[in-house]
Amino acid sequence: MCGFVGFLSDENFDEGLIRQMGEAIAHRGPDGAGYWHSSNSGLSFCHRRLSIIDLSEAGTQPMESKTGRYIVAFNGEIYNYKTIKAELEKQGVSNWDGHSDTEIFLAGFELWGIEATLEKMTGMFAIALWDTAEKELYLIRDRMGEKPLYFGWQGSSFLFASELKALHPHPEFKKEICMEALSDFFKYNYVPSGTSIYKGIQKLTPGTFCKVSLKNKEVKHFTYWDLKSKIQNRDINLISVEENINNLETLLKSAISNQMLADVPLGAFLSGGVDSSAIVALMQTVSSKPVKTFSMGFNELGYDEAVYAKKVANYLGTDHTEMYVSAEEAMGVIPNLADIYDEPFADSSQIPTYLVSKLARANVTVSLSGDAGDELFSGYNRYLMINNIWAKLSKVPNGIRKGLGKILLSQNVETLDFIYKMIDPAIPKKYRLNNFGDKMHKIASKIDATTDSELYDSFISHWDTREIMAVPSKSIIFSLDELQDMSFIEKMMYADAKNYLPDDILVKVDRASMANSLETRVPFLDHRVVEFAWNLPMNLKIKDGKGKWILREVLYRHVPKELIERPKMGFGIPLDNWLRGPLKEWATDLLSEDSLNKHQFLNTQNVQKKLKEHISGKRNWQHLLWDVLMFQSWYNKYHQ
Repeated sequence: MCGFVGFLSDENFDEGLIRQMGEAIAHRGPDGAGYWHSSNSGLSFCHRRLSIIDLSEAGTQPMESKTGRYIVAFNGEIYNYKTIKAELEKQGVSNWDGHSDTEIFLAGFELWGIEATLEKMTGMFAIALWDTAEKELYLIRDRMGEKPLYFGWQGSSFLFASELKALHPHPEFKKEICMEALSDFFKYNYVPSGTSIYKGIQKLTPGTFCKVSLKNKEVKHFTYWDLKSKIQNRDINLISVEENINNLETLLKSAISNQMLADVPLGAFLSGGVDSSAIVALMQTVSSKPVKTFSMGFNELGYDEAVYAKKVANYLGTDHTEMYVSAEEAMGVIPNLADIYDEPFADSSQIPTYLVSKLARANVTVSLSGDAGDELFSGYNRYLMINNIWAKLSKVPNGIRKGLGKILLSQNVETLDFIYKMIDPAIPKKYRLNNFGDKMHKIASKIDATTDSELYDSFISHWDTREIMAVPSKSIIFSLDELQDMSFIEKMMYADAKNYLPDDILVKVDRASMANSLETRVPFLDHRVVEFAWNLPMNLKIKDGKGKWILREVLYRHVPKELIERPKMGFGIPLDNWLRGPLKEWATDLLSEDSLNKHQFLNTQNVQKKLKEHISGKRNWQHLLWDVLMFQSWYNKYHQ
């Protein structure tokens, strides 16, 4: 795992500039820095190295291919590089300088071509590749978007980097905020791929590469792997249930074995949930010694997963390390979030993710994680919930639903709570609701959805952008209509795999781990596992109202069911209480009229209304307020 930055420019080369840009991402590669410049092309590279495989100088980048045709800066790991190397050697390639995966795929590019080699590669990667023969720059991103890559024209220069902060020192970088991207951020709590918070800069879409020509300022895009195409052309596995379980376990063991290759200490995150427990259990079956595992807990009731992780670790016999974090320690991370996530990002689990990464890095350099299990095997509770709601809602005429919604919204939360209190004694205890008025308002905002796409979008959205933006900008809607032959649940899984997974979950893990110079690997995102999962029938993913059925069956071969079965917790923090208590002063200051009016992007009145309602306990606006707080923190760091 590393990081890189570079630019194509017809301006005179400034060595100090590329060094300054590289220094901005030194945390991604603390083990060394490499530079390359061509006065003929105007291309400059900086590569920051975190040594994982081949710790010798032979693994140093930017690296030149044997013939000198290609120069590469590479962030990531190619897990099947030994297989590719053997194939190359069968075709006469030899005289290796070292044993790095970079040298292997460069030889593949020379022998087979770029796209043919990409099809052979299993891994996570962002690649910047200069073709000296054609005078063209290639930018390449892995299939599922594990590794970040930003790029775009700024003035007469083409800039590219692993993180946005590396672009800031460049004199032509404009730092002009894209209002459409800002609107998307407040809607989804992250900035989606295909754009960035800055005009003219975008994130390369997973599974694609682009080819850049300085001569005519042309950027051509190509797709080498596409999840939608894989789904549309899939063959559902109709073999026996037992065979499918066996095949999934074999495939996961293969992916995990490949990802356990490293020349440095390696471990895994363990929460005690289905996904991380499955990864750790299978790691232990292929490891000759106890796997190093790491978990983190809070003392606050309802936020402690460490106790479950410890039980699983004890059963599997891992070398387990846990840490309990106080509220003060967790909140101590907040001032650093704008630097760690150098684009507005507001998934509050970013805090515990950073802390458990810090814990792991004190012991290992590489950590495997259980991310992506929910998207592949239908693990999110919302899939069944939204599907069931739509099954009922779609039978009620839209006019009636709209009318009911208007009636509910015409009554304030306090009035609805008062009415509910009057009838509460007549309701059986198990059916009673807390925060009735708040829940009714949320339902009212969703029941007038006219399509399944609209209903899904309403559930994954945070702010109504007409409410938060001072001048409303058009925001995207993740349409489910492009996959008509799929069930509603599969459509939601696909949308999450294309959007929420790469732009929220993987961003969160990459930045939190890299801020600690820790490499994270995600076995579920081996593309062979992804394709296998999408070829499974839905009745092996959801059974008896419970998701991830087949993955649970694999896990229960190694860990007793009673150690795992419990309500899904998530990796959260008690943010609602913190905003009413120890974070109240900080939040009130950042969301003051003076602070919000510095940029005049947001509707100050609506933001302050929600803050007052939250602090008073009338409503729980923790997620919406966190969105604004994270934007304000980011803006103050980079635009003051």
